[in-house]
Amino acid sequence: MLKQELQNLSENCYEGCPLPVEHMEVEKNSLDHITGYVREKGFHNIVIIEDTNTKKAAGDKMEQLFSDANTALETVLAPENEHGQVTADERTIMQMFVQIPEHTDCLLAVGSGTIHDITRFVSAKMKIPFISVPTAASVDGFTSKGAPLILGGVKQTVQAAAPLAVFADVNVLRGAPQEMAAAGFGDMAAKSTSVFDWEISRLIAEETYNEWASRAMQRAWSTCRNEAERIAQGEEEGLRILMESLLLSGLVMMTLDHSRPASGAEHHLSHYWELIFLKEGRKQKLHGAKVGVATSIISDLYKGYFTKPEELPVEEPVYKRRLEEHAETIKHWIGNMPSSSEIRELLRKVGGPELPEELGIHHELVQESLEQAHHLREHRYTGLKMLHMSGWGVPSYPFTKQET
Repeated sequence: MLKQELQNLSENCYEGCPLPVEHMEVEKNSLDHITGYVREKGFHNIVIIEDTNTKKAAGDKMEQLFSDANTALETVLAPENEHGQVTADERTIMQMFVQIPEHTDCLLAVGSGTIHDITRFVSAKMKIPFISVPTAASVDGFTSKGAPLILGGVKQTVQAAAPLAVFADVNVLRGAPQEMAAAGFGDMAAKSTSVFDWEISRLIAEETYNEWASRAMQRAWSTCRNEAERIAQGEEEGLRILMESLLLSGLVMMTLDHSRPASGAEHHLSHYWELIFLKEGRKQKLHGAKVGVATSIISDLYKGYFTKPEELPVEEPVYKRRLEEHAETIKHWIGNMPSSSEIRELLRKVGGPELPEELGIHHELVQESLEQAHHLREHRYTGLKMLHMSGWGVPSYPFTKQET
C-alpha cells in the first residue's frame, strides 16, 4: 500500500518532486539496516534521543549494532516529569541542546510521538538531520514537520524538520504495549470525521482543498478499519498496515503544509482536554486514545445535526446559502461516516478506551470542550464551528437530537 500511495502523493501533492523523506521501510529487522544507511550518507557522529522505555524497546539494540559497525554513537535520555512521562517542554528541549555534542551530524529519534516532537524541533534549530525509528505504531506524526510543544504551559505546534528516513521495525512494533497500537488506530479513526470537516470548510468557507489527499486519508482509514482484528491480535501484517497508514497521514500533512485532512473537530476536543490536564497537573493520556474517543463524540454530534444541513439556522447569509446549495453533498458525507457505536466497537476491539470517562474525562469537561474547543483554531471551519454559528448551538452531552 505505502509504495503506491507514495507515488500518488508525489504526483498529486508534491508536483512530482522527490519527497523530503527520502527513505521509508516498515519491515521485520529494519533496525539492522540503519547502520548501512548512515554509512552510505556519510554520517560519523550519531546521537540517539530516547527515553527509558524506548531504550529497552530499540535503543539498546541500536547501541550494539553501531558498536559492531565501529560507528560513533552517543545516547541522550529525555528527562521524565513527576508522572514518569516525557514532555516536549522548554526544560526537556533545553536539556537536549545542552547534552547533544556540537560535532553531531545525525540524530536518531528512537521512540514514539513525544520523542519525535522533541527531536524534530532540535533537528531544525541545530540544523542536524534526523532519522525516525518508531518504537510503536501510535501516532501519525512520525513523518510530519509539525512539532507540538508545551511552551509556557500551553501546547503550540511549531513547524520544524521532517525526518530524512524512517526505519520502522515490525519486530519492535509488535513488542510495544497494545495500548500504543490502539492509540495509533484511534489517530487513524479520526480521519472519518476530519475529512468531513475539511469538506465542510471547502463547501461553506471555500477553503483550499486537495481531492486526492482527502481520498487518500479515507482509503487509509478504511484499510485500518478492515484490519482491526489483526491489529487487535498484534499480527505482523496488521501492524505493518497501521504503521504505513500513519506514515502516509504524516506525509500528506507535510506536503500540504497543514493538517486539514488528518485533524478536525475531534482533534480540537483532544487538544482542549490536554490543556486542562496540563493546567491541573494531571498525567497525560495517549494522544491517539483521546482522539479516538473524541471521534465517536463528534460522529454522534454530526449524525444528529447534519442530516438536514439546509435547516441549520446559520445567520450569515453567504454560509446559509452554501449550506442549502451543498445540502445533498453534506448528507452523503454524513451517511458514509461511521456511527459512534461502530467507532467505539472498533476502539474496544483493538484494546483502546471507547468512552471519555475511561480517560478520566468527565461529562462536564466533554461539554466544556464542545462549547470552547472550536476557538483553538479560529480560522478553521468545522462542523462543530458551524453549529456554534447557528442558533442551535451545542446540545448537552450525551446528545439528544435537536428538536426543530
